[in-house]
Amino acid sequence: MIPIPARSRRLMRYALITGGLGFIGSFVARRLIKEDRVDKVILLDHYGRYTSSTREGFVDYRRLRIKGIEDSIIIERGEPRYHSVLYQLIHKYHPKFIFHLAALPLAKIKNLTTQEGLEGSVVSTSNILELIGMMKQETGYEPERFIYASSSMVYGDFIKEPADESHPTNPKEIYGTMKLLGEELTRGLSRFYGIKSTIIRPSAVYGPTDMNRRVSQIFVEKAMKNETICIHGEEEALDFTYVKDIAKGFVLASEHEAAIGETFNITYGKARTLLDFVLILKQYFTEIKYEIVPRDTFRPKRGTLSVEKANKLLSYTPDYDLESGIAEYMAFIREHHPERYAQT
Repeated sequence: MIPIPARSRRLMRYALITGGLGFIGSFVARRLIKEDRVDKVILLDHYGRYTSSTREGFVDYRRLRIKGIEDSIIIERGEPRYHSVLYQLIHKYHPKFIFHLAALPLAKIKNLTTQEGLEGSVVSTSNILELIGMMKQETGYEPERFIYASSSMVYGDFIKEPADESHPTNPKEIYGTMKLLGEELTRGLSRFYGIKSTIIRPSAVYGPTDMNRRVSQIFVEKAMKNETICIHGEEEALDFTYVKDIAKGFVLASEHEAAIGETFNITYGKARTLLDFVLILKQYFTEIKYEIVPRDTFRPKRGTLSVEKANKLLSYTPDYDLESGIAEYMAFIREHHPERYAQT
């Protein structure tokens, strides 16, 4: 890559995405580029895997995540928990937008340690915000928007539906707890340093290039291998959200002044049962096998989230219901695994 002179860098529009090679981060990058919101997207990623690459069926989709946008991205290897990494990138590029998505992506890990969660959602968040505050005081630089990726797991068990952003936050596991701590850091340090920030709470994201064993990916993978799918709870429901809708919400939050200082649910806005997901898959895998087992009490009991606030302030409306999202997901599977997964 030909180095960009410092003077030219200052004239270019950059976005920085931590966890940029991740599932959601790569789709946010694509949308920013497609909408010409920036000239270049910096993808900060530590290239880590959170599931075993030796397990049968593992596919590393990271090359596909950036296919076609290579000329519009700058990949930087590193972790935002290290202050020096962040300082170098922010000082060099002065990004217009910072999307903080780097964190352990697996809410279902029961043995996730507090230390791992702290490093992923708390230390990295405080590092970014403190660095922005320091540079704002020293050089006058500040991003137009800092977007923190939280999770609907911060709500814990839903006590009402649809759950809007005022729903009590009462996480019941480490992942949700650390995401909530990251939210509080974002609010507090943004007030202290005068940073324009927004918090996004996604839910049950699914779609092409997922490889970190979310429930939707597990179902698809089991169906492709003709293995029995275990559905934990006949009535268990999630607000499944297609990854392109999630990316749409993140980008909208970076555009609207009304988003500053606010928290938004970015979801489809209607829960569907796990059984619904499997029965839709049955249209593509006619011999699909499944069994219903007791729900996993480790997981919070969730359901529909309200997206009324995002619709009102960001003009956010999702484009994909579960049927159309799975259809596009299956088109990806057919394209990239035609011989291996002939059922599709």
